[in-house]
Parts: sequence; C-alpha cells; structure tokens
Amino acid sequence: MNIKSLRSLRLFACPARAVFALKALVLTAPIITCADEGMWLFNNPPRKLLQEKYGFEPSDAWLEHLQKSSVRFNSGGSGSFVSEDGLALSNHHVGADALQKFGDKDHNYIRDGFYARTRAEEKRCLDLELNVLMSIEDVTARVNEAVKPDATPEQAFLARRAVMAGIEKESLDKTGLRSDVVTLYQGAQYHLYRFKKYTDVRLVFAPEQQIAFFGGDPDNFEYPRYNLDICLFRAYEDGHPAKIPHHLSWSKAGAADNELVFVSGHPGRTSRLLTVAELEYVRDVMLPTRLERLKNTEVLLAAYSERSEENARRAREDFLRTQNSRKALDGELAGILDPTFIADKKKVEQTLKEAAADTAKFPDAAGAWDRIAQAQQVVEKNNKRFNVLEGRQSFNSQLYGIARTLLRAGEERPKPNAERLREFGEAGRESLEFQLFSEKPIYDDLEQLTLADSLTYLVKQLGYGDPLVQQVLAGKSPRERASELVLGTKVKSVELRKRLYQEGAKAVAAAHDPMIELASLVDPEARSLRKIVEEQDEIKQQAHAQIGKVRFAVMGTSQYPDATFTLRLAFGVVKGYEENGQHIPFETKFAGLYQRAGEQKNRSPFDLPERWTKRESHLDLKTPFNFVNTADIIGGNSGSPVVNRKGEFVGIIFDGNIQSLVGDFYYTEVQSRALAVHSQGIIEALRKLYDAGALADELQAGIGARTASSAHRTAAQ
Repeated sequence: MNIKSLRSLRLFACPARAVFALKALVLTAPIITCADEGMWLFNNPPRKLLQEKYGFEPSDAWLEHLQKSSVRFNSGGSGSFVSEDGLALSNHHVGADALQKFGDKDHNYIRDGFYARTRAEEKRCLDLELNVLMSIEDVTARVNEAVKPDATPEQAFLARRAVMAGIEKESLDKTGLRSDVVTLYQGAQYHLYRFKKYTDVRLVFAPEQQIAFFGGDPDNFEYPRYNLDICLFRAYEDGHPAKIPHHLSWSKAGAADNELVFVSGHPGRTSRLLTVAELEYVRDVMLPTRLERLKNTEVLLAAYSERSEENARRAREDFLRTQNSRKALDGELAGILDPTFIADKKKVEQTLKEAAADTAKFPDAAGAWDRIAQAQQVVEKNNKRFNVLEGRQSFNSQLYGIARTLLRAGEERPKPNAERLREFGEAGRESLEFQLFSEKPIYDDLEQLTLADSLTYLVKQLGYGDPLVQQVLAGKSPRERASELVLGTKVKSVELRKRLYQEGAKAVAAAHDPMIELASLVDPEARSLRKIVEEQDEIKQQAHAQIGKVRFAVMGTSQYPDATFTLRLAFGVVKGYEENGQHIPFETKFAGLYQRAGEQKNRSPFDLPERWTKRESHLDLKTPFNFVNTADIIGGNSGSPVVNRKGEFVGIIFDGNIQSLVGDFYYTEVQSRALAVHSQGIIEALRKLYDAGALADELQAGIGARTASSAHRTAAQ
C-alpha cells in the first residue's frame, strides 16, 4: 500500500482509534471521523478538526490566554490561575502533598481541611513549585544536527544530551525562565519549553478529605461521584501576591449538557505511539512488575496506618497515592491484555512498514522496528537490576534519595554542564536545590518500615547470595539494616545537606554517613545500568524518528504526540453514557450526595464531614456537583481546568471513570469519561458550608470587584 492510498484513507488521522478501525477498512473505505481524541500541543492545536466537528476554531489569543492561565504542579498534577492576585486552583489530592508536610500530631490538615480567612493566615508551602508555560520553540534541527550519522549509540546519546543541556542553559541565561527540552513523538521532534516559576506558594483553602474523596477506594474511578476535590493556593512574588495577567474567568452557569468544553493540563505519560515490541514489554514485564510492588506497598502502609491515628496521618498521602496507582495500573493492564489490541496494533504497524519500504523516500526507516525490538531486548535483559538499583525499587526511603542526590551532585557539579546527568544540569539547578533543601518532615519509623520492606524486595529479586545484596545488608537482616541506616544517618539535617552540597565530593565522602555510604556502594552498578538503558533509548529514539517521518508523510502534522507531563489541550462534550443497560446522566447534584451517604448508612468511606451533615439545610440540593465529559485525559491531568468556548472556567478535572483507564494505550469515547467538579458546586460549598464568601467573590468576580473581597484584602494587610 503506497502513501497516496494511505493518505486517502486518513487511516491514521486518529492514531489510537486506527488500531480498531483497521479491522473494517479496505482501500475504498471512506474518511474516518475522529472522536474527541487527543492530547494536543498548544503550538499545533486541532483547529481544522474543531471547525469541522463543532464549528469552533480557537484564535491565537484564546490559546495564549488558556496556556498562560494553566499551571503545572511539580509535585504532580495540574491547575489554573483563577484570579489576578495569584489564586491557583487544583485538586485536594494534588495539594495533599503540601497538606501532609504542614501536619503534625496536633494538626491533620488532610483530614480536617484548612481556610485562611486573611492573607496573613495563608500558609507557605515547604517545597511546592508551580510552572506556567510561557513559550515553545522547535529545536529539532539543532538537536539532530549535533548527532553525527556514524556515531555509536553511546556517542549519539552523549552528543544529544550535551546539545540539549546547552540549549537549556542558553535559554535560561537569556530569559531567566526555567527551560526544558522536551522529547516528542518518541524522538521525532524536540521542543524547548520555557516556564515561569513560582516557588513562594501559600495554601488558602482545602476541604476535609472525606468530602474531597467521598466514597474512598470503592468509588475511585467510578461514576456517579460526589467529590469536592479542590484545593486553593496563592502564588507570591517578592513577598506579595503575584499579579497574574492571564487568569480564568468564572462561568456563572458552569458546564451544560452537550456543551463543547476544553481541558488544559499536563497529562503524565501515554504509550500510544509505541511499537508492538515495546507494548509487549509493557504488557509482559513493566506493568506486572510495578503492580507487584504497588500491591505489596499498599498492604504494608495499610497495616502501618491501622496501628494508630498518628501513623495513619503520617502515611496517608503515600497510602492513597499507592492505592490510586495500583487501581489505575490494574485498569491499564486489563486494557493491554485485550486480545484484539496487540493484533490490531500489528496491522497498523505492518501498514506503516509497507509505506517505509519505499527506500527512495525513507532510506533509513525500513529496519526501524527491528532496531527498536533489539534495543528492547537489551532493556528487558537488564530490567530487574535496573529497577531495583537505579530505579530505587529496593531503596524506598526519602533519606536514601537525599543521600544519593548529595553523592551524585558531588560528582556531577564539577563537570562541564554538557557532560552532567540531565537532572544536574544548570537549567534545572534551582528546582533541584529547592527540593533538596526542603524542610519537609521525615518520620524515622515510616522510613524504617519502607526501607526494610524494599531491602527484602532486593533479596527476592537478586537472591540472598548476590554479592551486592550481601554488601548492602552488611551481615544484618533487612529490618536491622534499615534501622541502622535510618537512625544513623545525619542527612535529615537541612544545614548538613547544604554544606555537603556546596563543599562537594570530598566533603560528602568525609561525612562517613551510613546512608551516603550505602548510596556510594550501589551507585557504580546503578550508573552502569543507567548508561546501558540510556544508550538503548537513544537507539529507539533514532528509530522512532525514522518511523515518525513515515507517519508524518502519511498523516501530515494533524496528530498529537504521547503525553510528557507538559501542557496539552484536550476537548470533548459534556455527555452521559450507557453502562449495563442504564443511562448514566452527565451530572450529579448535592441531593445525590446525601442519598448515597444514606444508602450506605453513613459508614466509612461514605460518611460525611460534620459541617456537611449539620448544614445540609443551608444548601440548594439541586446544585450541580460533579459532571463528566468526553475529553481525552490521563494521570497528570488531575486539577486541569475545564473551560467553555469563551474560555470561562466551568469545572476542574479530578478523575476518570473505570473505562478511561485504558487511555494510556488508546482512547474510546463510547464510555470513557473525564470526571470534573462543577463550578456551581464549588461556589455553593464555599458560600454555604465554609463561610468563605470572600474567597467565592474572588473566584467569581476578581479581587476588588466586590466589597467583601476588598474587606478581606484590607484585613490581611
């Protein structure tokens, strides 16, 4: 099949759907109409598709405003600016990391919530960094020109790393903005993303966890839902609330049935453009291995949490994150185990291979799939040791992570910027130091528990007789060794970290710290394994770049790359769906929350916070609470704003339904839905349950627009 016939079919216009469409296609098949699929680049939005399907084409000004109103939470997640005075809205479960670090045995902010009624009461987060994407520049040619055609994989990797570090440093020096070169289409393109950073971020409001996560694990990834999964922060600059020219206006009506909406967020990772060989590795090795560790850790943290209320507080965020990840990966594995998935993926791949056989147009593409398969075999051969050593599956400890960072910083920082490991490059130095010197609490008992468990996993994976295992355990059981390391290390001291980081490798070695010595023991092999995997990744990137040329020739540029935790635009309609013969409405209302709690006899996790039971009569129970839409999302989109055609805020993404969990590999809009908190529901709760009228005023009209808002600002000053 030649390129002309492929283009006439538009076979790959919707990459994920093409997997399933191929079964019914013949050469004379009509043009396929895309579903609401795609995590689109802001510098390559689906204008034509939106115009053809919805009669709407976003202007450059519309896109810029939404882009610069969107926020990335570097703790993991998305958000948006919603006032000119730096108010940023995300999910409770995105903000939970910051809430956890504020807490102690007398203050459980995750459980009990928080509201700063004045600016003076807003609590500064210990290590939360917000990023706003300011510009995108295509640097593909510059990156590829640095790699000589006859370079070995090692030489090619080092050259590519060096030029990317140079581009980032040059951009940082020129603009002062955080600058990251992002790999797109598995290596077919490289774009330079410049971000404005906010590191003085303060907590303004969080509801009780029980209403943010009502229904707990039983209702997680399910729908209907009733969650006030929101958290509000404020960005500051020079000690004052940041002035934000681009922030979202609040929609009075919120989302309506069958309305076109957009989601602007930072999806973490998808695997839709991987080859069959790579997908088989994900199916057979990666996902089962990760699930095994997650399930073990979930049981471990659950048992620890049940011992005391304080234990539950300390482990709460880690436990919920582990529980959520386990359920998400279970869904991903179910999707990739569908017997039709790989079979149909093979058909797509074969069609691309036939196009690549035109060596006059694609001289290097024909063998690309074989090169990827061979590289994947090398990765799989080294997978076990890489995961436990470099991937730290066997060193689940914050203190170990700090120790390894100090060790590697001592070795990397004296090197030329172009030769360092990427995480130690000058462009990311401020962010690395911000995290390394965080005053976040570290609990010895929890550290001992997780480290002992992961050291036991090390023994299971590599065998008790493995020489490195014997050196790591140093003649002790995993529990004894973990206790010795955690209680003996001094890296809990931020002042010590700063001194060792500044003084470098000699000071780090002279510290004779047991955790640093452990990291030093593991590091040579860990680095060696990383080098092997990075070289194979380079081979795969070069091969994917060749496949990309074929794909671009077939599809043009009307496609989106896999997610990379960078800003993307998704779209869809507010729409219910059919499940088990029943129609699932597009929205839930406050009345349904109380009905759900009553049906479950208010037992945990369906019990309501005290204020929600006492003030039920204050609420208009017909107010919309949560809603679903067909936008294409994945993990990392949590906290993403949902906006209408006017660019107004109508809701905030907090989850997907169970049918959406296959979204790592493909998208289908039949039942897959993105879940969001309705803008009306947020205002109803703030005003009538939390006595947060001033905050609601700021969301709805902006600081200074109403008397109550002005009074709030004056009181804070």
